[in-house]
Amino acid sequence: MPLLNRSNTMIETEVQPEAPLSDQESALQDENEVSLLDVTALLVSKRRFIVRFVLGAALLGTILCFVLPTRYEAHVVLLPPAQNSSLASSLMGQLGNLGSLGALASLSGGGLSLKNPADMYVSLLTSRTVEDAMIRRFELMKEYREKRLSDTRKVFERRTSVEAGAKDGLIRLTIEDRDAKRAADLANAYVEEFRRLSASLAITEAARRRLFFQQQLQEAKDNLSAAEDAMTKTQQSTGVLQIDSQARSLIESAAVLRAQVVAKQVQIEGMRSFATDDNPALILAKQELAALQSQLERLSGSQQGSDLNLSKGRVSEAGMEYIRRYRDLKYQETVFELLAKEFEIAKLDEAREGSIIQVVDPAVTPDKKSFPKPSVIIPLTTLAGLLIALFWVWFRDRFTQASGRPEHRAQVEAIKRHWRDNREKVIRAS
Repeated sequence: MPLLNRSNTMIETEVQPEAPLSDQESALQDENEVSLLDVTALLVSKRRFIVRFVLGAALLGTILCFVLPTRYEAHVVLLPPAQNSSLASSLMGQLGNLGSLGALASLSGGGLSLKNPADMYVSLLTSRTVEDAMIRRFELMKEYREKRLSDTRKVFERRTSVEAGAKDGLIRLTIEDRDAKRAADLANAYVEEFRRLSASLAITEAARRRLFFQQQLQEAKDNLSAAEDAMTKTQQSTGVLQIDSQARSLIESAAVLRAQVVAKQVQIEGMRSFATDDNPALILAKQELAALQSQLERLSGSQQGSDLNLSKGRVSEAGMEYIRRYRDLKYQETVFELLAKEFEIAKLDEAREGSIIQVVDPAVTPDKKSFPKPSVIIPLTTLAGLLIALFWVWFRDRFTQASGRPEHRAQVEAIKRHWRDNREKVIRAS
């Protein structure tokens, strides 16, 4: 029996049941466990408060739609000038004996064209010059109640939007204002101010080509005048007034070949900016350049191409000097003729383009306000009211439960005391 009692005692000490939870721990566990049924019951019991609060929020949103300042948006759709090869590519084939010299002009026009003209026009439309002109024209500093021009410009930029369409390439200008008619006037005047700015700038491809060929033409004119003076002095010093038809033919052929070599070299340099050495077009251009240089070397009879392959026995030293001067003169005449034709073509293109930017849809007085929008404000305020009401019901219920426990009463009383003290301080200060 003693042994049996001892074993029973050991079993009782080894296997003991779990201690029951204390009242505080069970209360905390019940507090952390919030069932969906409890939440539903809480919301149903406070349904009147929630409905009233949501209706009040919806009423507030409706009042805001009438109280907030009304704004209107005016829209303008613009068509920027498209990139094209203009008349140059079609008329260069009519240059006749100038051959492949048209490559020089086409390369100049292509190199000066814009990669993305729509982006450039957007930047010009939003430039400080255009914005300041609009501010002064409509006295926007008084309208926006700003004392500094920079602050007025910031307000104007916030109410203005200029975007370039990625698909259609059109530029859409939007201006917002409190007055519907003035919004349309601002949008249309914006285009007018931009045109005033662009009139003093060479923006289009044709205008850039015209400026380029105008500069090159002036330089070619000076070189041609120098060559004519040198030719006149040579005639006076040597007494040679003309040469035979064979020498003249050789000189003219050499002048054309030299111009073709220069044009091909410029074309190759331009292709190297975007093509690798393995590019088929670049390889073909190099082969054409080598062929032209070979023809020029055979014609001139030297590696540098400075003298023509004429017999010394047939032409005297004075005649050779005359031939050199005549060759330079024909070369400068050829270059001047090309640049003069390209300059005229660029002028025709620029005149054909007319206005730099075209208005597809001018701004009209908007018949519908853009802000405030009741279809947006009322649903948002209603949703916000619902969320606030639900949060307040849940928070108030949790706070009531927490304040009803003895261990939380001291903390609740401290919060209330602190709130009363702060309110009294505010009342005394006021």
